[in-house]
Amino acid sequence: MPSNQTYSSYPPAIVVRQRPPTHGGERRTKRHLRARLPALILASSLACATQAVDLDAQTEQLLVDAVEAAANLDLYNARCRGDVSGRATDNLNKAMVGKLRTTVLSVQDDLFPEHSYRRVQRRLEADFIARLRDMKGCDGAKESALPDSLKEDYQEKLSAIRALP
Repeated sequence: MPSNQTYSSYPPAIVVRQRPPTHGGERRTKRHLRARLPALILASSLACATQAVDLDAQTEQLLVDAVEAAANLDLYNARCRGDVSGRATDNLNKAMVGKLRTTVLSVQDDLFPEHSYRRVQRRLEADFIARLRDMKGCDGAKESALPDSLKEDYQEKLSAIRALP
């Protein structure tokens, strides 16, 4: 190569070739949608069914109390026992979906005064932490009757929901 010639005067070494469009991607997309169609239909029907359930005031209050009881039990287990599984809320959610076709999150969104599950969860956690602080922390709570009362309250509310027609 001559010393006075620059690299910019050479033609590019790589030539980008365009491939003709294929229909394989389109077929994959249709197959993907067909595979997910039953799940989409089920999700939309559950959403419609959840909105269609009319609850009386007594049942609504039971649901609110049950969600609070489950949250308190899960918060105690997470703070004082190191169990962050959320088992009480999960079991309550299963019972509510089976009986009433509604979920814990929809109860928090629709029936709590905050009308936002995130704000409800923050408030419930703040209330529990204040309660725990008044009991001198986890050590004071473990020595008191709090764990047993939380379990009893939760089991009572869960049994009441399971007993609904």
